[in-house]
Parts: sequence; C-alpha cells; structure tokens
Amino acid sequence: MVEAIQLKTRGELQAMRAAGRLLAEAIAAGRAAVTPGCSTLQINDVIASVIADGGGTSNFLHYGAQGSDPGFPATICASVNDEVVHGIPAADRILVEGDLLSIDAGCIVDGWHADSAVSVHVGEPIEGDQGAAEVDLINACERAMWVGIAAARAHGRLGDISAAIEQSVAWSSRADGRRYGSVSGYGGHGIGTAMHMAPFVANQGKRGKGPRLAPGTALAIEPMLTLGRPGTRVLADNWTVVTKDGARAAHWEHSIGISEDGICVLTAADGGAAGLLPFGVTPISLD
Repeated sequence: MVEAIQLKTRGELQAMRAAGRLLAEAIAAGRAAVTPGCSTLQINDVIASVIADGGGTSNFLHYGAQGSDPGFPATICASVNDEVVHGIPAADRILVEGDLLSIDAGCIVDGWHADSAVSVHVGEPIEGDQGAAEVDLINACERAMWVGIAAARAHGRLGDISAAIEQSVAWSSRADGRRYGSVSGYGGHGIGTAMHMAPFVANQGKRGKGPRLAPGTALAIEPMLTLGRPGTRVLADNWTVVTKDGARAAHWEHSIGISEDGICVLTAADGGAAGLLPFGVTPISLD
C-alpha cells in the first residue's frame, strides 16, 4: 500500500516556515562556529542552543529510539570528509584545516518539522587540485539542490524534481571536467508533522513520472555527491554512512512548501530568493 502524501493548508505551511526560519538561524550559527581546532560536538551544541532558545526542539536527537535503543545521540549530523550522512558529533572529533564538513540538522516548532543541510570547508580547502575539486563538489551539490527545488511546482510530477537533480549533476560534471558520484538509496522526503514522510524524493529519475504534487505538499530536497564512485557503506555505529572508496562527499538540503501560487524554501532565511534567482524562479512569501 502506497503511503499518502500529507497535504497542508496555507496556514500550516506558514507554521512550517516558522520552524524553517529557526533552523536557518541555527545552521548559520553552526557554520560560523566551524573553525580549525573545534570539535563537531561544539558545533552540535551551538546549534542545539539556538534551537532551544527559539522555542524549538530537535527532531534528530533520539530519532529512531526503540526500547533500550536511545536512537540518534545528537542534535545534528556532522559528517566529515568521506562521511556522506549521519555522522555522530563527538568531543574528540577535532576538525582541522581543509576538512570537508556536512552539517545536517532539524527542529520542531509547534509540532511542525524542518530539515536542512550544508557542506563547508574548515578554514581553507586543501591546496592544489584536491582542494579545487572539493570546492567544485560542494558547488555542484548545492546547485543540484537548487535546480531540483526550481523544478518543483503544484500539479507537477515528483519525477520532475529527481530528473532535474540528476541532469544538474551531469551538467556540473561536464562543466567541471569531473565525474561526480550521485549517491542513491538516500535522498529527500516528505516532511510535515513528522520529519520523514511520504514520498521518497530520489536524486535520479525521469520527468513526468511519479505522483503529482498537489498544493500543500512539503518536501525536503537533498542531493549527496562524491568525488568518486557513488557506493556507500554504514560504519559499526550503525549510523555513519561513508563512501566505499574513501572519496570525499558533500550534502545539501532544504525543506520546501508547494502552494498553488508558487513555492517557498522554508529553511532558507530569505525564502529561497537568492538561490532560485539564477533559475528564474521567484518564491512566494509565507512569512
């Protein structure tokens, strides 16, 4: 049985926007705290503090808890270098100049969820081609996210988003002269009264396929790219996903709301105006 996609009223999308604005503030504070010599736990604590001070709660902390299993042990996922997603912050995970860090976080405000991720370098990138390749990787991943978001519209198809992401990765590969690995098996998702809901948003697909996106749909769009092959494996902690070949990875994510009159990037401070401008899309305001 296919799980139904939860539809929100405009007022409910506005409530999700409130959660998204708080998360944008928290992630911005976390990014500002990224410096050589800091630990991933310190970044976690900065983001946790902003969420709490804003009246929100973390939807990552204890995610997946069941019985004696406490679930995910932190407020953010902090994935370093070859870690793609779900890296666990730790006091002894000290960041050094040139590390590639992906920060993934979420929060709940008044029962509504937000989810977002960014990838950044710690200090300056490694010198030489490796560093340049990583800068290209981060930019290609971010571009794929925005291209996917720009393809979302009321009454469009879910596959339009997936195909746009896939085509953006191919475009960046050609433009950069690099072959990026686009991770499959992990991807975006519906979001609303829970963090992970129907539908799954693949990062590869075909236009015109999949369910229609009715007004009131909210989605998290999140491509993940590597500088090598796309294969991944899960570490012994049962959370951290790494590239099989040790290649570095990037991850970007925003939550969006789809209305009859347009889209809003719920987790962008400006509602997505700057990110969507190059693609000729003007987001609606839900503020």
